[in-house]
Amino acid sequence: MEWVTRKGCGSFTKRLETMTYTGKRILLGVSGGIAAYKAAELARRLVSSGAQVKVVMTQAAQEFVAPLTFQALTGEKVAAAMFGPGSEPLEHVALGQQVAAIVLAPATANLLGKMAAGIGDDLLTTILLAANKPILVCPAMNCEMWAHAAVQENVARLRARGLTVLPPEAGELACGATGYGRLPEVETILEALARLVSPQDLAGRKILVTAGPTHEDLDPVRFLTNRSSGKQGYALARVAWRRGGEVCLISGPTLLPVPYGVERVEVRSAREMLNAVLDRFPQADALLMAAAVGDYHPTSCAGHKMKRGAPELTVHLTQNPDILKEVARLKKQQVVVGFAAETRDLEAAARRKLEDKGLDLIVANEVNRPDSGFAVNTNEVTIIGRGQLPTRLPLLSKEEVAEKVLDQVAALLPAAHKSKGV
Repeated sequence: MEWVTRKGCGSFTKRLETMTYTGKRILLGVSGGIAAYKAAELARRLVSSGAQVKVVMTQAAQEFVAPLTFQALTGEKVAAAMFGPGSEPLEHVALGQQVAAIVLAPATANLLGKMAAGIGDDLLTTILLAANKPILVCPAMNCEMWAHAAVQENVARLRARGLTVLPPEAGELACGATGYGRLPEVETILEALARLVSPQDLAGRKILVTAGPTHEDLDPVRFLTNRSSGKQGYALARVAWRRGGEVCLISGPTLLPVPYGVERVEVRSAREMLNAVLDRFPQADALLMAAAVGDYHPTSCAGHKMKRGAPELTVHLTQNPDILKEVARLKKQQVVVGFAAETRDLEAAARRKLEDKGLDLIVANEVNRPDSGFAVNTNEVTIIGRGQLPTRLPLLSKEEVAEKVLDQVAALLPAAHKSKGV
Protein backbone atom coordinates (compact mmCIF):
# COMPACT_ATOMS: atom_id res chain seq x y z
CA MET A 1 0.00 0.00 0.00
CA GLU A 2 1.32 3.44 -0.94
CA TRP A 3 0.81 6.70 0.90
CA VAL A 4 1.46 10.34 0.10
CA THR A 5 4.23 12.27 1.86
CA ARG A 6 4.33 16.06 2.13
CA LYS A 7 6.56 18.50 3.97
CA GLY A 8 5.14 21.56 5.70
CA CYS A 9 6.52 24.80 4.27
CA GLY A 10 4.60 27.50 6.06
CA SER A 11 1.31 27.72 4.13
CA PHE A 12 -1.18 27.56 6.97
CA THR A 13 -3.84 29.57 8.79
CA LYS A 14 -3.29 32.03 11.62
CA ARG A 15 -3.23 29.84 14.70
CA LEU A 16 0.02 30.65 16.55
CA GLU A 17 -0.76 30.44 20.25
CA THR A 18 -0.17 33.45 22.48
CA MET A 19 1.69 31.33 25.02
CA THR A 20 4.59 30.80 22.60
CA TYR A 21 5.63 34.45 22.80
CA THR A 22 4.05 35.68 26.03
CA GLY A 23 6.63 37.72 27.95
CA LYS A 24 9.34 37.07 25.35
CA ARG A 25 11.41 40.07 24.21
CA ILE A 26 12.12 39.99 20.49
CA LEU A 27 14.45 42.28 18.53
CA LEU A 28 13.20 42.93 15.00
CA GLY A 29 15.90 44.21 12.64
CA VAL A 30 14.60 45.89 9.48
CA SER A 31 16.92 46.65 6.57
CA GLY A 32 16.33 48.62 3.38
CA GLY A 33 14.26 46.59 0.95
CA ILE A 34 10.76 47.02 -0.41
CA ALA A 35 9.66 44.10 1.81
CA ALA A 36 10.23 46.36 4.84
CA TYR A 37 6.52 47.16 4.76
CA LYS A 38 5.77 43.49 5.55
CA ALA A 39 7.86 43.78 8.71
CA ALA A 40 5.14 46.02 10.12
CA GLU A 41 2.67 43.11 10.00
CA LEU A 42 5.28 40.84 11.58
CA ALA A 43 5.72 43.33 14.43
CA ARG A 44 1.95 43.54 14.90
CA ARG A 45 1.53 39.78 15.02
CA LEU A 46 4.35 39.38 17.53
CA VAL A 47 2.83 42.00 19.80
CA SER A 48 -0.64 40.43 19.51
CA SER A 49 0.95 37.09 20.48
CA GLY A 50 2.25 38.56 23.72
CA ALA A 51 5.81 39.48 22.76
CA GLN A 52 7.63 42.69 23.64
CA VAL A 53 9.13 43.91 20.37
CA LYS A 54 12.05 46.29 19.94
CA VAL A 55 12.60 47.44 16.35
CA VAL A 56 16.00 48.46 15.00
CA MET A 57 16.02 50.05 11.53
CA THR A 58 18.84 50.79 9.15
CA GLN A 59 18.97 54.20 7.47
CA ALA A 60 17.88 52.62 4.18
CA ALA A 61 14.89 50.93 5.83
CA GLN A 62 13.59 54.33 6.89
CA GLU A 63 13.32 55.28 3.22
CA PHE A 64 10.60 52.61 2.86
CA VAL A 65 8.78 52.73 6.23
CA ALA A 66 8.77 55.52 8.80
CA PRO A 67 9.98 54.61 12.33
CA LEU A 68 6.72 56.04 13.69
CA THR A 69 4.86 53.10 12.11
CA PHE A 70 6.77 50.58 14.19
CA GLN A 71 6.59 52.74 17.29
CA ALA A 72 2.81 52.84 17.01
CA LEU A 73 2.61 49.07 16.55
CA THR A 74 5.02 48.07 19.31
CA GLY A 75 4.64 50.87 21.83
CA GLU A 76 8.43 51.21 21.94
CA LYS A 77 10.74 53.79 20.46
CA VAL A 78 12.57 52.58 17.36
CA ALA A 79 16.37 52.41 17.57
CA ALA A 80 17.97 53.72 14.40
CA ALA A 81 21.35 55.37 15.06
CA MET A 82 24.57 54.74 16.95
CA PHE A 83 25.08 58.40 17.74
CA GLY A 84 23.14 61.62 18.01
CA PRO A 85 19.69 62.51 19.38
CA GLY A 86 17.73 59.54 20.63
CA SER A 87 20.68 57.16 20.84
CA GLU A 88 21.49 55.35 24.09
CA PRO A 89 24.96 54.55 25.52
CA LEU A 90 25.95 50.90 25.02
CA GLU A 91 22.65 50.22 23.22
CA HIS A 92 24.62 48.42 20.52
CA VAL A 93 25.65 45.81 23.12
CA ALA A 94 22.56 45.54 25.31
CA LEU A 95 19.93 45.20 22.60
CA GLY A 96 21.34 41.95 21.20
CA GLN A 97 21.83 40.36 24.61
CA GLN A 98 18.67 41.26 26.50
CA VAL A 99 16.22 39.49 24.20
CA ALA A 100 15.01 35.93 23.63
CA ALA A 101 15.83 36.07 19.91
CA ILE A 102 16.57 38.36 16.98
CA VAL A 103 14.71 38.28 13.65
CA LEU A 104 15.97 40.13 10.59
CA ALA A 105 13.13 40.83 8.16
CA PRO A 106 13.83 41.74 5.50
CA ALA A 107 17.52 40.88 5.32
CA THR A 108 18.92 42.47 2.16
CA ALA A 109 21.91 41.22 0.18
CA ASN A 110 23.85 44.14 1.67
CA LEU A 111 23.02 43.09 5.24
CA LEU A 112 23.90 39.44 4.52
CA GLY A 113 27.29 40.53 3.13
CA LYS A 114 28.08 42.70 6.15
CA MET A 115 27.11 39.94 8.57
CA ALA A 116 29.19 37.34 6.74
CA ALA A 117 32.22 39.66 6.70
CA GLY A 118 31.82 40.76 10.32
CA ILE A 119 31.26 44.41 9.46
CA GLY A 120 29.61 46.66 12.04
CA ASP A 121 29.18 50.08 10.47
CA ASP A 122 25.74 51.00 11.80
CA LEU A 123 23.57 50.24 14.83
CA LEU A 124 21.98 47.05 13.51
CA THR A 125 25.18 45.39 12.26
CA THR A 126 27.01 46.36 15.46
CA ILE A 127 24.21 44.84 17.56
CA LEU A 128 24.55 41.62 15.55
CA LEU A 129 28.29 41.44 16.27
CA ALA A 130 27.67 41.72 20.02
CA ALA A 131 24.57 39.52 20.10
CA ASN A 132 24.61 36.22 21.99
CA LYS A 133 21.02 35.12 21.32
CA PRO A 134 19.51 33.05 18.45
CA ILE A 135 19.19 34.90 15.16
CA LEU A 136 16.62 34.22 12.42
CA VAL A 137 17.53 35.70 9.03
CA CYS A 138 14.75 36.28 6.47
CA PRO A 139 16.26 37.34 3.14
CA ALA A 140 14.31 39.30 0.52
CA MET A 141 15.76 40.66 -2.74
CA ASN A 142 15.69 40.41 -6.51
CA CYS A 143 15.84 36.79 -7.73
CA GLU A 144 19.11 37.36 -9.62
CA MET A 145 20.67 38.88 -6.51
CA TRP A 146 19.56 35.88 -4.43
CA ALA A 147 21.07 33.48 -6.97
CA HIS A 148 24.41 35.35 -7.11
CA ALA A 149 27.34 33.23 -5.98
CA ALA A 150 28.51 35.81 -3.46
CA VAL A 151 25.10 35.94 -1.77
CA GLN A 152 24.89 32.15 -1.61
CA GLU A 153 28.39 31.98 -0.13
CA ASN A 154 27.39 34.52 2.51
CA VAL A 155 24.26 32.53 3.38
CA ALA A 156 26.36 29.37 3.72
CA ARG A 157 28.74 31.20 6.07
CA LEU A 158 25.92 32.43 8.27
CA ARG A 159 24.37 28.97 8.49
CA ALA A 160 27.75 27.48 9.35
CA ARG A 161 27.93 29.92 12.28
CA GLY A 162 24.63 28.62 13.64
CA LEU A 163 22.25 31.26 12.33
CA THR A 164 18.89 30.12 10.98
CA VAL A 165 18.34 31.42 7.44
CA LEU A 166 14.90 31.02 5.88
CA PRO A 167 15.10 30.77 2.10
CA PRO A 168 13.03 33.39 0.29
CA GLU A 169 9.83 32.28 -1.40
CA ALA A 170 9.12 32.21 -5.12
CA GLY A 171 6.68 34.57 -6.77
CA GLU A 172 6.29 37.89 -8.52
CA LEU A 173 8.74 40.47 -7.19
CA ALA A 174 8.40 44.24 -6.88
CA CYS A 175 10.73 44.72 -9.86
CA GLY A 176 8.39 42.70 -12.07
CA ALA A 177 10.57 39.61 -12.22
CA THR A 178 9.34 36.20 -11.07
CA GLY A 179 11.50 33.85 -9.02
CA TYR A 180 12.92 33.25 -5.57
CA GLY A 181 13.32 36.47 -3.64
CA ARG A 182 10.06 37.20 -1.82
CA LEU A 183 10.17 37.63 1.94
CA PRO A 184 8.80 34.45 3.58
CA GLU A 185 5.20 34.80 4.69
CA VAL A 186 4.66 36.20 8.17
CA GLU A 187 3.23 32.85 9.35
CA THR A 188 6.38 31.07 8.20
CA ILE A 189 8.59 33.58 10.02
CA LEU A 190 6.52 33.26 13.19
CA GLU A 191 6.78 29.47 13.20
CA ALA A 192 10.52 29.45 12.55
CA LEU A 193 11.01 32.05 15.28
CA ALA A 194 8.80 30.05 17.66
CA ARG A 195 11.31 27.20 17.47
CA LEU A 196 14.11 29.58 18.48
CA VAL A 197 12.27 30.78 21.59
CA SER A 198 10.85 27.39 22.66
CA PRO A 199 12.60 24.91 24.95
CA GLN A 200 14.58 22.44 22.85
CA ASP A 201 13.95 19.44 25.07
CA LEU A 202 13.04 17.30 22.05
CA ALA A 203 16.13 18.21 20.01
CA GLY A 204 17.55 15.16 18.28
CA ARG A 205 14.42 13.10 18.98
CA LYS A 206 12.32 11.49 16.27
CA ILE A 207 8.68 12.06 17.14
CA LEU A 208 5.94 10.10 15.36
CA VAL A 209 2.39 11.46 15.59
CA THR A 210 -0.87 10.11 14.15
CA ALA A 211 -3.87 12.34 13.61
CA GLY A 212 -7.29 12.60 12.04
CA PRO A 213 -9.93 10.02 11.14
CA THR A 214 -9.72 7.01 8.88
CA HIS A 215 -11.99 6.29 5.91
CA GLU A 216 -13.23 2.75 5.30
CA ASP A 217 -14.74 2.40 1.82
CA LEU A 218 -18.21 0.96 1.23
CA ASP A 219 -18.15 1.68 -2.49
CA PRO A 220 -16.33 4.17 -4.77
CA VAL A 221 -18.31 7.13 -3.35
CA ARG A 222 -19.18 6.18 0.25
CA PHE A 223 -17.14 5.36 3.32
CA LEU A 224 -17.39 4.89 7.08
CA THR A 225 -15.57 7.45 9.23
CA ASN A 226 -15.79 9.42 12.49
CA ARG A 227 -15.93 13.05 13.64
CA SER A 228 -12.21 13.58 14.23
CA SER A 229 -10.86 16.79 12.67
CA GLY A 230 -7.19 16.00 13.39
CA LYS A 231 -6.69 19.29 15.28
CA GLN A 232 -5.20 17.77 18.44
CA GLY A 233 -2.75 15.57 16.54
CA TYR A 234 -1.68 18.45 14.31
CA ALA A 235 -1.14 20.61 17.40
CA LEU A 236 1.08 17.89 18.88
CA ALA A 237 3.15 17.70 15.69
CA ARG A 238 3.48 21.48 15.46
CA VAL A 239 4.54 21.91 19.10
CA ALA A 240 6.93 18.93 18.95
CA TRP A 241 8.69 20.55 15.97
CA ARG A 242 8.93 23.89 17.79
CA ARG A 243 10.57 22.07 20.69
CA GLY A 244 13.29 20.69 18.44
CA GLY A 245 11.87 17.35 17.38
CA GLU A 246 12.18 15.74 13.97
CA VAL A 247 8.49 15.12 13.44
CA CYS A 248 6.63 12.76 11.15
CA LEU A 249 2.84 13.19 11.12
CA ILE A 250 0.82 10.25 9.79
CA SER A 251 -2.54 11.76 8.98
CA GLY A 252 -5.91 10.47 7.94
CA PRO A 253 -8.00 12.68 5.63
CA THR A 254 -8.33 16.25 6.96
CA LEU A 255 -8.54 19.76 5.58
CA LEU A 256 -5.71 20.94 7.81
CA PRO A 257 -2.51 22.22 6.15
CA VAL A 258 0.84 20.62 6.89
CA PRO A 259 2.45 22.15 10.00
CA TYR A 260 5.64 24.05 9.20
CA GLY A 261 8.76 21.88 9.32
CA VAL A 262 6.79 18.64 9.75
CA GLU A 263 6.79 15.68 7.36
CA ARG A 264 3.21 14.56 6.70
CA VAL A 265 2.35 11.09 5.44
CA GLU A 266 -1.20 10.92 4.11
CA VAL A 267 -3.22 7.74 4.55
CA ARG A 268 -6.93 6.88 4.33
CA SER A 269 -7.74 3.59 5.99
CA ALA A 270 -6.80 2.02 9.30
CA ARG A 271 -4.74 -0.60 7.49
CA GLU A 272 -2.81 2.07 5.59
CA MET A 273 -2.17 3.89 8.87
CA LEU A 274 -0.95 0.64 10.45
CA ASN A 275 1.53 0.09 7.61
CA ALA A 276 2.83 3.66 7.84
CA VAL A 277 3.24 3.46 11.63
CA LEU A 278 5.00 0.08 11.52
CA ASP A 279 7.33 1.39 8.82
CA ARG A 280 8.48 4.36 10.94
CA PHE A 281 8.07 3.25 14.54
CA PRO A 282 11.40 1.35 14.86
CA GLN A 283 13.31 4.60 14.20
CA ALA A 284 11.11 6.75 16.46
CA ASP A 285 11.84 7.85 20.01
CA ALA A 286 8.19 8.50 20.79
CA LEU A 287 4.81 7.71 19.26
CA LEU A 288 1.78 9.87 20.03
CA MET A 289 -1.25 8.02 18.72
CA ALA A 290 -3.81 10.83 18.51
CA ALA A 291 -5.64 9.51 15.43
CA ALA A 292 -9.23 8.33 15.74
CA VAL A 293 -8.77 5.00 13.99
CA GLY A 294 -11.88 3.18 12.80
CA ASP A 295 -12.49 -0.08 14.67
CA TYR A 296 -14.12 -1.83 11.69
CA HIS A 297 -14.10 -1.81 7.91
CA PRO A 298 -16.66 -3.22 5.47
CA THR A 299 -15.92 -6.87 4.81
CA SER A 300 -16.25 -6.17 1.10
CA CYS A 301 -16.19 -2.99 -0.94
CA ALA A 302 -18.59 -2.70 -3.88
CA GLY A 303 -16.90 -2.13 -7.21
CA HIS A 304 -19.59 0.32 -8.31
CA LYS A 305 -21.84 2.79 -6.55
CA MET A 306 -24.55 0.97 -4.64
CA LYS A 307 -28.03 1.98 -5.84
CA ARG A 308 -31.06 2.65 -3.69
CA GLY A 309 -33.06 -0.55 -3.39
CA ALA A 310 -34.58 -2.38 -0.44
CA PRO A 311 -35.77 -0.31 2.57
CA GLU A 312 -33.00 -1.84 4.66
CA LEU A 313 -29.36 -2.52 3.87
CA THR A 314 -27.12 -4.87 5.80
CA VAL A 315 -23.40 -4.14 5.80
CA HIS A 316 -21.00 -6.74 7.18
CA LEU A 317 -18.03 -5.32 9.06
CA THR A 318 -14.64 -6.83 9.90
CA GLN A 319 -12.51 -5.66 12.79
CA ASN A 320 -9.54 -3.47 11.89
CA PRO A 321 -6.10 -4.29 13.28
CA ASP A 322 -5.29 -2.66 16.64
CA ILE A 323 -2.35 -0.39 15.79
CA LEU A 324 -1.21 0.09 19.38
CA LYS A 325 -1.21 -3.68 20.01
CA GLU A 326 0.83 -4.20 16.85
CA VAL A 327 3.26 -1.52 18.01
CA ALA A 328 3.57 -3.11 21.45
CA ARG A 329 5.36 -6.14 20.02
CA LEU A 330 7.98 -3.86 18.41
CA LYS A 331 8.44 -1.51 21.36
CA LYS A 332 11.92 -1.36 22.84
CA GLN A 333 12.70 1.90 24.61
CA GLN A 334 10.24 4.16 22.83
CA VAL A 335 7.71 6.26 24.72
CA VAL A 336 4.20 5.42 23.52
CA VAL A 337 1.25 7.69 24.21
CA GLY A 338 -2.34 6.71 23.54
CA PHE A 339 -5.49 8.83 23.38
CA ALA A 340 -8.93 7.85 24.62
CA ALA A 341 -12.04 9.65 23.43
CA GLU A 342 -14.78 8.63 25.84
CA THR A 343 -18.39 9.56 26.59
CA ARG A 344 -18.52 8.02 30.09
CA ASP A 345 -16.33 6.38 32.75
CA LEU A 346 -13.43 8.45 31.46
CA GLU A 347 -10.60 7.52 33.82
CA ALA A 348 -11.57 3.87 34.26
CA ALA A 349 -11.77 3.31 30.51
CA ALA A 350 -8.49 5.14 29.95
CA ARG A 351 -6.65 3.13 32.61
CA ARG A 352 -7.84 -0.15 31.06
CA LYS A 353 -6.49 0.98 27.70
CA LEU A 354 -3.21 2.08 29.31
CA GLU A 355 -2.65 -1.37 30.81
CA ASP A 356 -4.07 -3.50 27.99
CA LYS A 357 -1.90 -1.86 25.34
CA GLY A 358 1.27 -1.36 27.40
CA LEU A 359 1.29 2.43 27.06
CA ASP A 360 3.50 4.87 28.95
CA LEU A 361 0.86 7.61 28.99
CA ILE A 362 -2.73 8.01 27.94
CA VAL A 363 -4.60 11.24 27.29
CA ALA A 364 -8.32 10.93 27.95
CA ASN A 365 -11.05 13.40 27.07
CA GLU A 366 -14.83 13.41 27.08
CA VAL A 367 -16.08 14.09 23.58
CA ASN A 368 -19.74 14.71 24.33
CA ARG A 369 -19.08 18.33 25.34
CA PRO A 370 -19.52 21.19 22.85
CA ASP A 371 -16.21 22.85 23.84
CA SER A 372 -14.00 19.76 24.05
CA GLY A 373 -13.13 17.02 21.61
CA PHE A 374 -14.02 16.90 17.95
CA ALA A 375 -13.76 19.83 15.52
CA VAL A 376 -13.20 22.56 18.16
CA ASN A 377 -10.02 24.41 19.14
CA THR A 378 -10.15 23.50 22.83
CA ASN A 379 -9.84 20.34 24.88
CA GLU A 380 -10.25 19.33 28.51
CA VAL A 381 -8.14 16.25 29.13
CA THR A 382 -6.78 14.01 31.84
CA ILE A 383 -3.24 12.64 31.44
CA ILE A 384 -2.64 9.28 33.10
CA GLY A 385 0.76 7.62 33.48
CA ARG A 386 1.88 4.36 35.00
CA GLY A 387 1.97 4.51 38.78
CA GLN A 388 1.00 8.18 38.77
CA LEU A 389 -1.98 10.15 39.95
CA PRO A 390 -4.01 11.53 37.03
CA THR A 391 -3.18 15.04 35.84
CA ARG A 392 -6.52 16.75 35.24
CA LEU A 393 -6.15 19.81 33.05
CA PRO A 394 -8.70 22.64 32.73
CA LEU A 395 -10.17 23.61 29.38
CA LEU A 396 -7.20 24.67 27.23
CA SER A 397 -6.42 25.33 23.61
CA LYS A 398 -5.24 22.23 21.78
CA GLU A 399 -1.73 23.66 21.49
CA GLU A 400 -1.67 24.22 25.25
CA VAL A 401 -2.77 20.59 25.72
CA ALA A 402 0.03 19.56 23.35
CA GLU A 403 2.56 21.47 25.47
CA LYS A 404 1.39 19.69 28.63
CA VAL A 405 1.50 16.25 27.00
CA LEU A 406 4.95 16.87 25.52
CA ASP A 407 6.23 18.06 28.92
CA GLN A 408 5.56 14.54 30.20
CA VAL A 409 6.93 12.86 27.08
CA ALA A 410 10.16 14.88 27.34
CA ALA A 411 10.51 13.87 30.99
CA LEU A 412 10.23 10.18 30.05
CA LEU A 413 12.62 10.32 27.08
CA PRO A 414 15.99 10.77 28.85
CA ALA A 415 15.55 7.54 30.81
CA ALA A 416 14.59 5.72 27.64
CA HIS A 417 17.69 6.99 25.83
CA LYS A 418 19.96 6.22 28.75
CA SER A 419 18.86 2.59 28.66
CA LYS A 420 19.65 2.51 24.93
CA GLY A 421 23.16 3.70 25.65
CA VAL A 422 22.69 7.14 24.09
